[in-house]
Amino acid sequence: MTAKVHLDRAHGLALLRDMMRIREFEAACAEQYQAQNIRGFLHLYDGEEAVSVGVMQALAPEDAVVATYREHGQAIARGIPMRPLMAEMFGRLSGCCRGRGGSMHVFDRTTRFYGGNAIVGGGLPLAVGVALADRMQGRANVTACFFGEGAADEGAFHESLNLASLWHLPVLFVCENNGYSMGTPVEVAEADTEIWHKAAGYRMHGERVDGMDVVAVEVAARRAAERIRAGEGPVLLECATYRFRAHSMFDAQLYRDKAEIEQWRERGPILRFRAWLEQAGLLHEGEAATMEAEIRAEVADAVAFAEAAPLEEMADLDRFVTMDEVPA
Repeated sequence: MTAKVHLDRAHGLALLRDMMRIREFEAACAEQYQAQNIRGFLHLYDGEEAVSVGVMQALAPEDAVVATYREHGQAIARGIPMRPLMAEMFGRLSGCCRGRGGSMHVFDRTTRFYGGNAIVGGGLPLAVGVALADRMQGRANVTACFFGEGAADEGAFHESLNLASLWHLPVLFVCENNGYSMGTPVEVAEADTEIWHKAAGYRMHGERVDGMDVVAVEVAARRAAERIRAGEGPVLLECATYRFRAHSMFDAQLYRDKAEIEQWRERGPILRFRAWLEQAGLLHEGEAATMEAEIRAEVADAVAFAEAAPLEEMADLDRFVTMDEVPA
């Protein structure tokens, strides 16, 4: 199948803005974590923005998304507003999960964003279940499932791809291959370092794309979504990318040197796409600076909203523990 992307000025600027919004939000999260306003674990998405932004272009509002524990960028790309997202990071009642999900378990019913998952590969079988539920209820939707290359070593990866293929389920499996899992180089962990090759074992279409190129990701994701919507079964899309920050805020990064990180930063998705837009005459002088100022103001507003948001009352902490009461 041949997917087409109409990359006019409006679409190009929208892609750039979405990636910049993710980057600025993540930078604020790092600051707030150091200020101890965000607790627990924090896994940042810097460098991988082109993957979620590109893939989301291929999804309709009624489609579903199952994310990883590095899901803040995916949540923003899906359209979850920054205010409730930052409040959730702060553990506040105004968060999209009433502060109960925190960094690794963001969920939003209105956008069919079925959450991050702290278990490596834990979202894969959930995505198969969501796709099966849509099928059984007569909904012709796609479920996009994000996961890292480390999850490809989990049994749940193989079981999920197998069932999705057997049942011909509409799942777009998106592997964000940043090369290191937690801290192990992919060439040490994988006999075949190209994850998309594993699709062949399940008679599933697979392909690999440059995950630092937002347009390439969008084209590949649209092509994959078209195959799925045409009834050709699930697709495995591997996006070769790189994270600029540590695996988590507790990671000393002893497995890679600073020179390697800087080399990847030079080909970062935002820098690369912004330069292309300028060369193509689609980004005019001064527009990027204006965009940056607007985004910083949006992020600052989200932080202020989170800081002012209340904590849940102690008396309510046992609510929603059972299915007797489910939030609206």
